[in-house]
Amino acid sequence: QVQLVESGGGLVQAGGSLRPSCEASGRTFSSYLMGWFRQAPAKEREFVAGITRSGSNTYYADSVKGRFTISRDNAKNTVYLQMNSLKLEDTALYSCAVAATPSSWYGMARSYDYWGQGTQVTVSS
Repeated sequence: QVQLVESGGGLVQAGGSLRPSCEASGRTFSSYLMGWFRQAPAKEREFVAGITRSGSNTYYADSVKGRFTISRDNAKNTVYLQMNSLKLEDTALYSCAVAATPSSWYGMARSYDYWGQGTQVTVSS
């Protein structure tokens, strides 16, 4: 089992930055891929970014490319999401997730086995 705890969300004005983090505990050795998803009110959960065990492969939704950067510190069992140039439409509950096995479907929620509770990110004008 893997437990995930997110932190670092908050309220920020458009154009600002946040860097939420996700700390994993438990069977972290089985973590092949860690990713971030988000869900806004009345919308479906969507993939934001993902990173493989080595950190050499990263994936981003088109909507955040060039603005968000995902990174991973395996020694700390933590993944980070640097969020720059935030927009109103980035407002959502951000959750991290772990996929225990390799998959090309990194952007699909069903590829992930463990989920955190999420941290709220609110962007205001």
